[in-house]
Amino acid sequence: MKKLTIVTAAVLVLGLAACNKNNTENNAANETAVENNAEYDVNAATNDSTNAADAALNDLNATGNAVGNATNAVENTTENK
Repeated sequence: MKKLTIVTAAVLVLGLAACNKNNTENNAANETAVENNAEYDVNAATNDSTNAADAALNDLNATGNAVGNATNAVENTTENK
């Protein structure tokens, strides 16, 4: 009977130990979550900036093409007098 009591006590102690909060692990998990979210935010901002720069470059190219077309039209008009 004493062995049963010792085993029962050991199981209870282990059970209580498992229920105790491990603040170090929780803090590490929270810090990791914060870092992951920060990395996500930085990546999203970088992607937004890249997309905006690409759009501006496309607009600039379109403007350059329009100027080129207008120049050609003026040249053609001048030559066809």
